[in-house]
Amino acid sequence: MTLATDAAAALLDVKDISISFGGLKAVQRFCLSLPPHGLYGLIGPNGAGKTTVFNLLTGVYEPQSGSIHLKDRRLDGLKTHEIACAGLSRTFQNIRLFPDLSVFDNVCIGAQSKFQHRILRTILRTGKHVDSEQSAATTAHEMLKIFGLEDRKGELARNLPYGDQRRLEIARALATSPKVLLLDEPAAGMNPQEKVELMKLIRFIHERFQLGILLIEHDMKLVMSICERITVLDHGEIIAVGTPQEIQCNPKVIEAYLGEPS
Repeated sequence: MTLATDAAAALLDVKDISISFGGLKAVQRFCLSLPPHGLYGLIGPNGAGKTTVFNLLTGVYEPQSGSIHLKDRRLDGLKTHEIACAGLSRTFQNIRLFPDLSVFDNVCIGAQSKFQHRILRTILRTGKHVDSEQSAATTAHEMLKIFGLEDRKGELARNLPYGDQRRLEIARALATSPKVLLLDEPAAGMNPQEKVELMKLIRFIHERFQLGILLIEHDMKLVMSICERITVLDHGEIIAVGTPQEIQCNPKVIEAYLGEPS
């Protein structure tokens, strides 16, 4: 398949995005073509630029060159909430819940992001505003049931165990009805059993919601077990792209991680 055909078939099409901070080239000419229902990984040593890529994709930073398309919509230059509404949602390496809100309210906020809330409608509680609230509540209940958190919906998010906080953050991201879900080190801080459960959860999400997933992860066992294709970054540049088997045997990847040629 040609590159042109790959781009045409892509759900998320990223072409040559770059950004520098002062004299530091944080990400250089990053490309990615994620197909519908693809499950891809993004790996690399610490400081390779992985989270910067996620920040570029989600509008935290604006690329200084290149382009980002989700289906037929161009995302680079849009604000973060506009990108979320377009269908690109994410979780974070350091969990970012609303700790003093309930489990239910955390997911409800994600679900409500799909709707345009105008001040007058909110004040007057018009029919459209009430309908959007009811729809968000229904989505939140469904997500909590799917993720096994329904019995804890009234608890404050900060009181959940670490593993459940991770599940809640993913549930909130999915409540936005994304076309692509970005997972930033979802296994960070988890014990081995929790990582096994996380692998099952990601596979379940992939099949249940029929979306594209791109994940950053340092746990190589997890990445190699679930990802169909992997991109490797080092010092902000792509050094390898391939299947898990190809990446494991790539001498550039081995050198990047071990600091010496294979």
